[in-house]
Amino acid sequence: MTEIVRGFDGCPSWAPAFGYMGASLCMILSSWGSAWGTWRAGLGVCHMGIDHPAGIIKNIVPIVMAGVLGIYGLIVSVIITQAVAPPGDEHNSYSVFNAYTHLAAGLCCGLSCLAAGGTIGVLGDAGVRAFGIKAENGRKWYWDAAGAMDTDGGDELGGGGGGGNKGSAEGANKLYVGMLIMLIFSEALALYGLIVALILSQHNYVCN
Repeated sequence: MTEIVRGFDGCPSWAPAFGYMGASLCMILSSWGSAWGTWRAGLGVCHMGIDHPAGIIKNIVPIVMAGVLGIYGLIVSVIITQAVAPPGDEHNSYSVFNAYTHLAAGLCCGLSCLAAGGTIGVLGDAGVRAFGIKAENGRKWYWDAAGAMDTDGGDELGGGGGGGNKGSAEGANKLYVGMLIMLIFSEALALYGLIVALILSQHNYVCN
């Protein structure tokens, strides 16, 4: 391996700027993805809770999974920040190799969390809304208040009969399991980016 000596272009004073850029982009993009997923999934949970309030806690999973994305970005950002060495008076120990490696690690984790956050938000929004509709068998909250239908008659939409409620609950549970599987693989996108970012951040080349 070729030795980097003092004063060589491989150890410029501006190299830490790219390292800190990688840390900041990682935190910004991962927080963006976390906020995006929380926003979309939260809207779906609030909308679903109007007609099916009993399923609010059960369907909080997409919001929790979106919030974890910010933690991924925080971990990588802290690792990168601690690895960046400031320029010295006589020579610089932080090389361009480290700077570009940390920038790549930050972008890898940040963009992966951004993509995962958007996917979790869209899937969570659509999934929890569909779960609420299926669980209530199409009923709306204002039907009982307006007296628009007879809940004892087992109407096709109201699901007042025992068989209708049982079928609706079974269908809603199947839909919920499918939604969880999709959310897990969506979260895996961010986990892949985190793993690669951690591997990249371990590559180190110090200027002598």
